[in-house]
Amino acid sequence: AQGRDGVIRFVVDAVAQAGANPCPPIIVGVGLGGTFEQAALISKKALLRPVGQPSPNPETAALERDLLAQINALGIGPQGLGGRITALAVHVETYPCHIASLPVAVNTECHAHRHGTVVL
Repeated sequence: AQGRDGVIRFVVDAVAQAGANPCPPIIVGVGLGGTFEQAALISKKALLRPVGQPSPNPETAALERDLLAQINALGIGPQGLGGRITALAVHVETYPCHIASLPVAVNTECHAHRHGTVVL
């Protein structure tokens, strides 16, 4: 019900509360929409996207950029010692939901994020 600004506030607050615990710099996965269970699942799916690859949806890509800027403005920095880079990337995945609700889930991954692909 708080829209885009509420989502940004929630995600930035979640990262601020985590502080140095996820071993920044981090990759942030955000799931928006569906049921809460779906939001949690797609927040994990968001972490599977290659680091720094923006969403193909222009609105979602803009949200990712804004979230990254605000998270880095927290100044948590590498290993929580302060600095400009708290997050390396923010990836957002969305799913349709009822207009009266907007579940949001946040997942963090440390900088030692391993990523591989398999072609079948």
